[in-house]
Amino acid sequence: MPASPTLADQRRLIDAFAAKLGRMHGSVREFETHISRVLVAGEQAWKFKKAVHTPFLDFSTIEKRRRCCEEELRLNRRLAPEIYLSVEAIGGACDALLADANGAALEYAVKMRAFSQDALWSERLRHGRLAATEIDDMAQRLADFHHDAAAAIEDDPWGTPEALDRIAAEVFDALMPMAPDRAAAKNVARLRKTLGLQAIALHPVFLRRRSTSRIRECHGDLHCGNVVTIGGRATAFDCIEFNDSMRWIDVMNDLAFLYMDLSHRGRADFAARLLNAYLECSGDYDGLRVLRYYRTLRALIRCMVAWLRASQLAENAQGAASLLAEGRAYLEAAQRSAAPARPAIVITHGPSGSGKSTLTGWMLERLGAVRLRSDVERKRLHGLASTDRTGGGDLYDEAATRATYARLEMLAAAAACAGFITIVDAAFLDSAQRKPFRLLAARLRIPFFILDLKASGAVLRERVAARAARNQDASDAGVAVLATQLARMQPLDAEEAPVALAIDAEADMGQQAEQARASLLRRMRAWRGVE
Repeated sequence: MPASPTLADQRRLIDAFAAKLGRMHGSVREFETHISRVLVAGEQAWKFKKAVHTPFLDFSTIEKRRRCCEEELRLNRRLAPEIYLSVEAIGGACDALLADANGAALEYAVKMRAFSQDALWSERLRHGRLAATEIDDMAQRLADFHHDAAAAIEDDPWGTPEALDRIAAEVFDALMPMAPDRAAAKNVARLRKTLGLQAIALHPVFLRRRSTSRIRECHGDLHCGNVVTIGGRATAFDCIEFNDSMRWIDVMNDLAFLYMDLSHRGRADFAARLLNAYLECSGDYDGLRVLRYYRTLRALIRCMVAWLRASQLAENAQGAASLLAEGRAYLEAAQRSAAPARPAIVITHGPSGSGKSTLTGWMLERLGAVRLRSDVERKRLHGLASTDRTGGGDLYDEAATRATYARLEMLAAAAACAGFITIVDAAFLDSAQRKPFRLLAARLRIPFFILDLKASGAVLRERVAARAARNQDASDAGVAVLATQLARMQPLDAEEAPVALAIDAEADMGQQAEQARASLLRRMRAWRGVE
């Protein structure tokens, strides 16, 4: 956007403050976005809000910028109190500006603790340093954050279908005039129609999400550039403070941004890992119905931001071209996200210790699948966390097992209807347990497969005993439970054998998982909807 006199005056003031910091600290690093400017000196940073007014925010007056600085501090201290320190007034003479000045403030800034840019997830991904444990940590922290965040009440305007339509309209209205060529404009127009039709179909789901307190005061801008690993902990920062409607959102909308961005940056496996870890922590499988919609919208928002920043670089042709290309890449990501899904239902067959969770853990990352674990859902039905220890007992009796499989069937239907390959990780010892899932796939007219894991009794007993000794797995099934399973385990019948994929559970599980993935995809491509 063109610089107004206010914006130009503000730039000169911040330049003067940067010069002052440079004299004090020797050097100043600077980072700039389309709405903010950050100065880093020593171990501290000052974040200024640009004096701009867009369809999504209004920083046009110093008073509005002060209020938004205070709100930014409040909101970000929920997730990153170690980073966000205070709001400081900048004042004094232009050649001797001071932070936290006693006189009239010329500007306001959020004072932060500086961190290395190498710690940002965007950088860690680029250099191949982001670890799976960081993904798991972020999933747990995000699930806890969403659980504790303030929930919208009935009179609040957030999260209604009408509010979502307005947000989508604002995004598309902003994108159309910025499209760099006719092809991009056509793709934006097609996506507008596609997303509009999806919103109509999801209308009752949006209402249900709102009525079940899934609209909360979230982060709002959770992409890889806004997550940092500090002291081994994954920490989200720079949440949305300037627009309530972009922060009071469905928790699945919040997750969708990071989910989309990990995939867009070439780590679809990490995206799937994040999603599944979050779902296991939160139990919010109902949110899968809206995830693809939000993922598409988030990609479009990133496209909009890139093209907006490109429009601000009239004097930097190379930088503008790079941002236009970035926007196109996000537009393509939105198109992929909005494309028709190809779901399937996959169940496992094997007793405790056969490696079901190891196998399916590998496969979910490589298929972008959703996994449902009986060990986790069995405990959730009893009000327990997956890491709570019970010693087995009533959790594995006949009534508890029936309830667990009924829940797994319900969740599998939700995940498959949301368009995901759905892997159900359970023993499935009895044909009566397997049949409802085969019939569910038939009703939905989607493929059905069985991962049939086989290992010797001696290997199974050794693994179960070792797992119990480690005391780190969701399963509480011990050697006694295994003995019962082996005694009553029913082999696959004639109807099941054609859809089974044999897994040698004593071989290298990574290799077995890759072979199973390739076989599964071949069979899905050949499937024609007739069993």
